[in-house]
Amino acid sequence: MTTVIMTIPMIDMVLDPFIQYAFMRRALAACAILSLGSTPLGVFMTLRRMTLVGDAMSHAILPGVALAFASFGLALLPMTVGGLIAGITVAILVVFLTRYTQLKEDASFTMLYLLCLASGVVIISLKGNSVDLLHMLFGNILAIDNASLHLIASVSCITIFILAIFYRGLIIECFDADFASAARHGRSWSRQIFFVLLVINLIAAFQALGTLMALGIMILPAIASRFWTNNIDNIIPLSIGIALLSSVAGLLLSYYERIPSGPTVVLIAGTITLISVLAGRCGSLVSFICNKD
Repeated sequence: MTTVIMTIPMIDMVLDPFIQYAFMRRALAACAILSLGSTPLGVFMTLRRMTLVGDAMSHAILPGVALAFASFGLALLPMTVGGLIAGITVAILVVFLTRYTQLKEDASFTMLYLLCLASGVVIISLKGNSVDLLHMLFGNILAIDNASLHLIASVSCITIFILAIFYRGLIIECFDADFASAARHGRSWSRQIFFVLLVINLIAAFQALGTLMALGIMILPAIASRFWTNNIDNIIPLSIGIALLSSVAGLLLSYYERIPSGPTVVLIAGTITLISVLAGRCGSLVSFICNKD
């Protein structure tokens, strides 16, 4: 009986913020949609060893967003188009620099990412204030509106649809790129399609989490899930579950402790990832020590 009485207040603490406040429901909806659409993409990014590329691209969209903000203010469509143009431009520049100079791909991404981050911050600082800068870098998921939710939902639907179509081919390419290339006679648009999906998902996540936090909900659950299972068919649903858990826990913690919501969601996801690295069933520190003994 005592257990039941104690459980009821716990349930109320979890449900009340989302029942009472519309902004909490919108924030939860945004995180849930991002978890369903972006996290599976994050799984393929980790399998393709593209996590650093994703980090670079998350900053690459900032100049486009900043220029749109300087021209049109906090308008959703111009900022989305500006971020998309900036992201694709950086990807094309990386291909050009890698092919025609001695720079490697990682060095090209690093150079352009630093330039983009610095230029974006300068543009926002010149045309806005510190509040605008913090909004661009860290987002404000509690202030997300219906238009942003529609954008996030549309991007997630497109991502899930394309990943479902190319699912088998993407898995083969992750584990045996030479075979996948030979099967397609050396012609593959998967990398280009993957870059476009990455850019549009980062733009969608930017609406909620800002440029610095956008990659967190995409990559961290994907990394964590790989320490609990080696089956790719299980990694994707597990990573979505971790992303959803991080979203709910992060929003509740930010609500009760009055701390920034976006960074809190990413902090919870990072904590789960760290626990997975240390104590997961597959390839963690604990499993390494046990197998060594």
